[in-house]
Order: sequence, then C-alpha cells, then structure tokens
Amino acid sequence: MDVPRSGGPRRILGIDLGAKRIGLAVADAGVGIARPLQTVNRGASMEEDVTAIGRVCREQGVLEIIVGLPVEARGNEGEMAVGARAWAGELGTALGLTVSMHDERLSSFEAERRLGRMPRGRSGGPPSRMQRNAFRAKIDREAAAVILQDALDARAAAVIQPSRAAEEDR
Repeated sequence: MDVPRSGGPRRILGIDLGAKRIGLAVADAGVGIARPLQTVNRGASMEEDVTAIGRVCREQGVLEIIVGLPVEARGNEGEMAVGARAWAGELGTALGLTVSMHDERLSSFEAERRLGRMPRGRSGGPPSRMQRNAFRAKIDREAAAVILQDALDARAAAVIQPSRAAEEDR
C-alpha cells in the first residue's frame, strides 16, 4: 500500500505508539513546527494499523514517519523498544515510506505538562470514563507532537553545528 507522493509541502508524521492508542502529529518539513493531529485506536492486527495510518498519510501528503522509541530511563532498549522497532519496520515496508525512530523519554510527561490536569466531571466530581478516554487521546497526540518536534529540532541542530564548525575553521 504505497502512499502516493504529493507535489505539496513535504510533511512528516510523528507517532506516539501505545498499547491501545496511536497518537499522531504532523509537521511541514520546511517550517519545522509539529502540531498534534489526531489519535487512532490500535487495530487488532498490524494490517488495521497500516490501513488507519496509511489513510492519514495520504490525506496529509506524508513522505516520512518518525516513531517514538520507548527507551528505558537508563538509556537501554527493552522489550517495548524492540516491539516499537518491529512495528515501525512493518509500517514503513507496508506504506513504502521512510520510517525513523526517536527517543520518546518524557514525551507523555511533557504533553501532560502542556495540557494541564484532566478536567473534573460535569458536577465537579471525577471525570467520566468517556472524559478520561478523550483526555488520554489528547495526551497521546500531544506526545506525538513532542516527539516529532524534538526530532525536528535535533535535525536542525545537526545542520547548524557543522556549518558553525566550518565557519570557526576559517
């Protein structure tokens, strides 16, 4: 299921992969500003995930995907990272797109910090199940934006650093 290449802006899709949901964010590569896009539920199979994400890629004109890599606090890659790498590899192969991984440590924490606390329920009590699920979905897509923005910033810094070093050598 190749995603057709569009003539419009080069867009990059950021993914926060979870066990139940997949947070999505998008950025125009030339602008370099990530924004939360949507949250999709994980499918019962990889094919369902590919179908859902492929649809978003076509709609958004995505040419590249960055998937969050769940590295452990000490920097080691555990079972979750191995699973995320395998999932990302299958996704890239199925969609015919370049997929790279980016450390997602603290992305959900940062997303929660940006969005604030979960709102109370209608009468000031605890939020309902629907409200909790909606807030978690919002956190997931915000975390995808954090991952994508961090990856874009790292790329920009890598481009700036060599050019500064060349100027200093002169």
